[in-house]
Amino acid sequence: MELVEEELELAGRRLVVLRPPDAEALIDERAFELDEFLPYWAELWPSGLVLARVVAARQLEGQRVLELGCGIGLPSLAAAAGGAEVLATDWSPDAIELLRRNAARNGLELRAEVVRWNEPEPLLCAAPWDIVLAADVLYERRNAAPLLELLPALGREVLLADPSRPQAQVFLDAAAATWRIETTHDAERPRVAVHRLTAA
Repeated sequence: MELVEEELELAGRRLVVLRPPDAEALIDERAFELDEFLPYWAELWPSGLVLARVVAARQLEGQRVLELGCGIGLPSLAAAAGGAEVLATDWSPDAIELLRRNAARNGLELRAEVVRWNEPEPLLCAAPWDIVLAADVLYERRNAAPLLELLPALGREVLLADPSRPQAQVFLDAAAATWRIETTHDAERPRVAVHRLTAA
């Protein structure tokens, strides 16, 4: 896989990550026919950047942090840089392999595993997590219901970043029945909101 290098700064720390230069070039028609799989993981999404900055600004030393749908995994890298014990998960083996490489090349320790939300045992057996992270995971309608069902079993605080996708509001309306929700918008990317869900 061809990769390019991207340099980022999070809370005064310089990170250099590898990423695919063109996610569309990774589209596999056979994988899409089998599971509607698209290589969303390969993009450096604005929500991931914003959530990584929010995470980097928190005191996370010794906390246990889980990221769902990590993709490139910037929030997980930021949490690991802050001293958290991190498990980053995605359903793409390529995403997990690349995140492991990026963690190692930046001198960071984290675990990265392939996990699907409909087979969440690896997440549940280690719950509760201190913080659950997710960036731009509500891009498809089919993601909302499984996430809504899974989150209460994972922990009592969730940081969910989203670029104002229509499905996110549907998710938040349903989540408000069981979670307190505080929303802030990013100054540089005002379309991106970070929703902090805490157990009611």
